[in-house]
Amino acid sequence: MNTQTKIKTMTIAALLCAIGIIIPMVMPRISMEPASFTLASHVPVFIAMFISPLVSIFVALLTTFGFLISGTPIVIVLRALTHFIFALTGALILKRNNDILLSFKSSLLFSVVVSLIHAVAEVVVVTIFYWGGTLANYEEKGYLISVIGLVGIGTFIHSMVDFSIAVYVWKPLQYIITIPANAKVRTKHVKHVSS
Repeated sequence: MNTQTKIKTMTIAALLCAIGIIIPMVMPRISMEPASFTLASHVPVFIAMFISPLVSIFVALLTTFGFLISGTPIVIVLRALTHFIFALTGALILKRNNDILLSFKSSLLFSVVVSLIHAVAEVVVVTIFYWGGTLANYEEKGYLISVIGLVGIGTFIHSMVDFSIAVYVWKPLQYIITIPANAKVRTKHVKHVSS
């Protein structure tokens, strides 16, 4: 990778980090006590995943900072910290097979796998807090409903929605960003008619 490409990659990663830090501060948060989901909070991480493993780790770790400085409870900050797991896994898969997102079927399967990894990692974090007795709101509804249901299934759905948004945003970006990227997304080709 030449110096100019490295600088462009770092700049794009920094922009994704900035967006990821701002999102928890400005986007609506959907609260289904005791769980909480911030709309589009995973989009910068998914876009970073589409670029490269290194960018995905960098963005996933630094966007956690956005949750930390926005006054979010530590359990949610640690849930955000686990994003590097699904981001790195997805980026490595895309690096090996960058045309996964070209078909709906393989894209859906990829999204399900990444979202499942995402949900399991967050459930592990919340389970530690749950069994540690520091989550009174979670204990009222029980482990199955609050941790497996709200956090596990809720995170899975949230991840699938944010993945869809990220793919939609990535479609035009893939042609603008002039750095090497892992993922290609099919777009509708428009025939140009000359007059």
